Amino acid sequence: MMDFDFLLDYRALDTEAEVFWDMPLDATPSCRYQVFVDGKKADEVSKTHYSLKDLTPDTTYEVEIVICYPSIDQKSLGQIKVHTNSVKRNIDVTKAPYNAVGDGTHMNTRALQDALDACDESSRVYIPTGTFLTGALNVHSGTEIYLEEGALLQGTEDPLDYLPKIHSRFEGYEMECYRSLLNLGELDHDAGFNCENVTIHGKGSIIGGGWPLAKAIAKIEGDRLKEYIASLGDKIKDYERPETIANRFRGRLINMSNCRNIWIHGLTLGYAPSWNIHFIYSDQIVTDHCTIKSEGIWNGDGWDPDSSTNCTLYACDFYTEDDSVAIKSGKNPEGNVINRPTKHIRVFDCVTNFGHGLCIGSEMSGGVEDVRLWDCEMGPTWSGIEIKATKKRGGYVRNILVRDITASHIQMHSVGYNDDGEGSKVPPQLSDCRFERMYLLGRYLDNNAGRNEWHDCPSILLCGFDEPGYEVSNIEFKDITMEDLAGRSDFYKSVAEDHANSSGSGSEANKNIHMEYCKNISFENMTLVPRTK
Repeated sequence: MMDFDFLLDYRALDTEAEVFWDMPLDATPSCRYQVFVDGKKADEVSKTHYSLKDLTPDTTYEVEIVICYPSIDQKSLGQIKVHTNSVKRNIDVTKAPYNAVGDGTHMNTRALQDALDACDESSRVYIPTGTFLTGALNVHSGTEIYLEEGALLQGTEDPLDYLPKIHSRFEGYEMECYRSLLNLGELDHDAGFNCENVTIHGKGSIIGGGWPLAKAIAKIEGDRLKEYIASLGDKIKDYERPETIANRFRGRLINMSNCRNIWIHGLTLGYAPSWNIHFIYSDQIVTDHCTIKSEGIWNGDGWDPDSSTNCTLYACDFYTEDDSVAIKSGKNPEGNVINRPTKHIRVFDCVTNFGHGLCIGSEMSGGVEDVRLWDCEMGPTWSGIEIKATKKRGGYVRNILVRDITASHIQMHSVGYNDDGEGSKVPPQLSDCRFERMYLLGRYLDNNAGRNEWHDCPSILLCGFDEPGYEVSNIEFKDITMEDLAGRSDFYKSVAEDHANSSGSGSEANKNIHMEYCKNISFENMTLVPRTK
């Protein structure tokens, strides 16, 4: 089930590089990783990534990663040739002929767009300290954008600054949306990549128009579609909330369509009118060492792979109102027809400070497979690790590996919202997942409207579909520690008796694990500990 190609990869600038690699299947948190550069040991780290500094531009380095097990055993994980970039010419947006003004009030859309248009592979757009107010911007292949410390690219709150609309995808449907603050590529599910090799990095911030922009867009679109929305009658109940239709037109902070090899590094990002980093029909999107924020933004996801492949997220902090990570692949019936799965996604060494955690779905009709998550802190979250779908979705989620995580809880289940559209002929298939070495709180944090209230919940919730062949199946739990909700020292015994390889629901006497419509569920070394608070 868990065979996969080992990833050892890098991204480089002129004098620094980031090397990252998979956690081997036989590794444990006590393993260390030795980093060798040109045959000499540079460092020993506990994380599965390493920053190389003070490099020489336009130079090739040979980097080897060696894993050190708790015993004396060592093993090379492979070698990779890291080539640094040449030094690039700065296009300073505040200099002639662009003359952008970083005073927080001057509109800089034209100046910034001109600088972006002028950027080629020998130059980079340089944004110095200051607050640069702007509307939507387009980014083409081969562009590098650097934001100096104290530099703020600030999106306006006016919907007119994000017109004309572009073809995009939101909540599973291809549709015309307002442009995002940064727009890369053009959407076409039948075509290849049309925007490649872009780097957006630095020590500054990219901040969107936030909730004021979201409300303004929803007002315009709600008025425009007033008669249509009224004509839906009771069908409006299939949407998450009455204003969902109008809100689907919102842009994102960074929108990538049909993109390949995009690197986002070192920045503070956030407060889009909806999702922050969204990439559709894309490949090799890498995001690392970023802080992503969306407090107060309904539907304010952090990092959303959508029918995309070979994407990596690591060393990021999330302060998101909704999902920190939301992995998607389209929505019935369109997602079934387009049939472009999301696969080979890696998320590691990330912290979710509140919000919903890491979710797969609910738009997953094109399929999701080979997702690996490790070495993350997701305790104070609403959803923890959640795999969700509706019965109408079709598609599948499979081959998910989660290790060395603290989370509020684990969920694999059907949800009853965001359920508009024609249904698939068959339910989704949720199968073949492994959860190992996890600490589960058995409670979730509701931070809506700033309440910060904890609520009890099962540490593990598995609920499949009530049709034969569509149960949640082939799920492994190993070395799981759960804070004891029921306070029963004999709990694991009852779990083993009630649930292992079961298709029914669990004992009502204890609620740490709840299962319905499940098949081939295994538990090994499950431990209960007293609740810490």
